[in-house]
Amino acid sequence: RIFSAYGHNRFILALGHQGDQVRRYFLEYEAMSRDATIHLARPDNEDGRPRLTFEGEYDHPPWDVTLVDTGLDTGRAARLLRLRPYLGNGRFFAAYGEAVADIDLDKLLAFHEGHSKLATITGIRFPSQYGKIMAEEDGRVTVFEEKPLLPYWINGGFMVFETAVLDIIADYGRDDLMETDIMPDLMAQNQLMLYKHTGYWQSMKTFKDAKALNEAWRANQPWNVWGTTDRVDFD
Repeated sequence: RIFSAYGHNRFILALGHQGDQVRRYFLEYEAMSRDATIHLARPDNEDGRPRLTFEGEYDHPPWDVTLVDTGLDTGRAARLLRLRPYLGNGRFFAAYGEAVADIDLDKLLAFHEGHSKLATITGIRFPSQYGKIMAEEDGRVTVFEEKPLLPYWINGGFMVFETAVLDIIADYGRDDLMETDIMPDLMAQNQLMLYKHTGYWQSMKTFKDAKALNEAWRANQPWNVWGTTDRVDFD
């Protein structure tokens, strides 16, 4: 929905572990996302089989979703390469799909278009998981901060690539990792840029993350850039 809010409605999903669940969700999207009444076998049904009726008005999202099986143990770079037949020859967004943010995708794209490099990643300043303490040799505490921002940027998982990045991945000829092989290669070629996002960002990897996201949605929906207030549940 974040991408759709900025007019990007063509999605290509690289399926791996539990890809069958993703397929089932989209193939049964209407049944998964609408109220429905199931009329079990009744005499007035012509074939005697259950009948399904969807309730209320519903606006279908304007999405085109391509589902691509990229293997169970495939690295991220190789997964991206396997999407090549569906990507065309222009630039494209890429996302890990494991975080939400109030990121302005128009500004991200404009930044990418303005520097003429092959790749842009979004940088996030993330708070430390723990507090920070500094002390003198004798043990006297001089700094005590509760979960300060880390002094470096992390990859927030929202990226823009030129299709030439796929050529770099293909040149490796093996199942390389995006973070340890491809990104350092792009950096060495002076083809990697950082878009700095200082707004809201939250990963969705752990139960703790799910709890934080549910609390944030109930409070002020900080990543809701699309405007509707449909129920979201990260449990």
